[in-house]
Order: sequence, then structure tokens, then C-alpha cells
Amino acid sequence: MSTSPNVPLSRRGILAAGGAVGIGALLAACGGDKGSEGANKGGGTGPWSFTDDRKQQVSLKNTPQRIVAFTGTAAALHDFGIDDQIVGVFGPTKLKNGKPDPQAGDLDVDKVTIIGNAYNQFNIEKYASLRPDLLVTNMYEPDALWFVPDESKDKITPLAKTVAITSARTPLVKIIERYADLAKSLGADLQAKKVTDAKARFENASAALRKAAKSHPVKVLACSGSPSLFYASNPGINADLMYYKSLGVDLIVPDHLDKGGYFESLSWENADKYKADVLLLDNRTATLQPKDLAAKPSWAKLPAVKAGQITPWSSEPRFSYAGAAPLIESLAKAIEGAKKAK
Repeated sequence: MSTSPNVPLSRRGILAAGGAVGIGALLAACGGDKGSEGANKGGGTGPWSFTDDRKQQVSLKNTPQRIVAFTGTAAALHDFGIDDQIVGVFGPTKLKNGKPDPQAGDLDVDKVTIIGNAYNQFNIEKYASLRPDLLVTNMYEPDALWFVPDESKDKITPLAKTVAITSARTPLVKIIERYADLAKSLGADLQAKKVTDAKARFENASAALRKAAKSHPVKVLACSGSPSLFYASNPGINADLMYYKSLGVDLIVPDHLDKGGYFESLSWENADKYKADVLLLDNRTATLQPKDLAAKPSWAKLPAVKAGQITPWSSEPRFSYAGAAPLIESLAKAIEGAKKAK
């Protein structure tokens, strides 16, 4: 989950990239209302419905065949076996060098249409031209569609049905299970070897992290760096951190959280407020990395930094077994090799 000032705390108030030109024509091109009440029948044709985490039942006459999704959401569905149905994505998809953004996971980013590659981008005309049946995204705040610009959502949401899966205040494993449910409804085979192997790896990684946390009781701080502020993240709201804590990881809980509850923002002069043995550092491209932070004297003085005990943190995890397992393995390895920092 985001801990960076690049993403507003409210998750709202984002300007649309597509504008309002020709919205009426776009609505007509999408064929108007496609909804129909019906039973949930995963795959094939026939009535389809799914109750999302807004408690809204989303129904269509047939199983969606043209899905547009937030990049990380699309990548999670891909991990469960939904592939050809994903025709477009929005959110961090390609890096400046053209390579896939980490949030894209194993998704073939050259196969899908990118309708926005950054937080405040969403090309409405391009979205409409895809003739989407369904838009799927995360939901970090109640009723807020992640990466769907709030100021233009009233122009976007009529173009297709929407499904939102909660992405915070719920342990990681529960969110993964919801994505599995959604993928199954869309036709995925959850008994496919690819899926069962990933789930076994996830379970083994979780057991390894539990063992590491018990045998190496070190204090861990999930954090993020920006030019002006150091962010200490809250394991009581971030889904992955909630799960790690449930496995016994001694995650530091900030005591003066910002509005929204995701983190405490500290000036760099106060970056040493919490004494951590291991830093779980936000590795998104929009945040500062160790090489960028080296110039800050207060960073160099942190016990975990002096001990060289810094491990990457994917603060917006991919909600699938395949996406989460490597993250858990990485943290387990970091804790196994850590010592109490002085």
C-alpha cells in the first residue's frame, strides 16, 4: 500500500487524462447497459454475477470477455489463469526503458492496451474504444476505485460494470482468496498446476517466515523515503504487513499516524524515532532507494542502515499466491540473516 507523498492520502481528487470530449458518443459505442441479473457461472457463456467488496452484485448477460483492470489487479488475475479476457490496463505498467513495471508481474504488457501509465492518467476515449464489459480494480478506501480518477469517475463508470476488491484493513491472504473467487467466476481453473504450485509455494513461504520470526526476534520497520519526509508505515492497515505480523514478525507500529492511518510522516531530522533492526523499504519507482538516500546524513545513522539490514518492500503487493510468495520468501531470508542492530 502506498506510503509515498506521490499518492494523496485521500486517494481522491485526481484529474482525468481523457477529458470530456465525446462522452455521449462513447457511451453509445459501448452499447449502453449490458447488465442482467443471473447466477454466477464461471467461464463460458450464460448469466454472470459477482458480489464485490462494496457489497454490490455486478451482473452481466454473459461472462465478461473484455476486461480492463488496474495493472496490479490484471497481473493477479493473470496469475490465476485469466489472460485473453484482459484487453486493457491502467496504472504503472511500463518503465521508462519500456520494460514491465514490477506491478505488472507476469502480465504480457505488450499484449494489452495501456490507457494510463501513472496515477493521474486515464484516457477515457481509449478506454471506451476497447468496448469493455468489466472494469476491475483495488479499493484501498471505501467505495474509491483505485487509479480511477475521482473527478472523472462519473464519465468512466457508465461505460462498463465495475468490480472493486478491498485492498487494505484486511490480511493479505483474505484478499488473495477474494481474487481467487473473482478469477474462478471469470472462468479460471483454480486446480490448474500453475495455481496449486503457487499456493503451495505461498504456504511454504509463510511457514518459513513464521519460523524465522520466532528464531530471530528482530524489530522491523516498513518505511518509505521521499526528498523531504521519511514515512513509517502502519502494520495495522496495510494488508501485507497485517499478514506478516500475524505470522509473528515484530513490526513496529507508529504512534502518531497521519490522516488515513497508513503511515506516520517524519522529518528527516526525526527519522530515527523508531529503533529498527531491519528496514523494509518501499521499492516502488516513485520512492527513494538506498542509493538516493545515501546523501542524507540521518539515513546513514539509522541502526539498520549501518548494519546493512535493508530489504525491499513491495508496498502495493500483487494479490495472488504467485505474486505474494516471493515477497514473503524475501522477508524471511532478511530476518533469518539479521541481528540486533546497535
